[in-house]
Amino acid sequence: MAHSLIAVVDDEAPVGKALTRLLRVAGLDVETFASGAALLDSLQTHTPDCVILDLHMPQMDGFEVQGRLTQAGVRVPVIAITGRDSPQARDRALAGGATAYLAKPVDRQALLDAIAVAIDYPQDPQ
Repeated sequence: MAHSLIAVVDDEAPVGKALTRLLRVAGLDVETFASGAALLDSLQTHTPDCVILDLHMPQMDGFEVQGRLTQAGVRVPVIAITGRDSPQARDRALAGGATAYLAKPVDRQALLDAIAVAIDYPQDPQ
């Protein structure tokens, strides 16, 4: 997992900071985005190895970001996180291609395990 680039997309700055700190301590390179649009803009220059994506954000929610990644043909593992856990959100995120779904507050080890699985996850070559 070392030197893998992880993108954290969350409109709540304290959550983004906490996740960034955790991932850097784990030896990962991290970039944070306050919106899905900012993440999508960054894809013009580079693609992260994994995206940690908040599902409930203003303007463009995580579900829409997932859809746009798929439409653009961007094959990057997505770990969905949410403070509004529900079976419907879980089903929708996983159906949209998320490799994992975690409720906030995110368990540290569960997140690191999900990243390890996501980075090693073979992407569908379609």
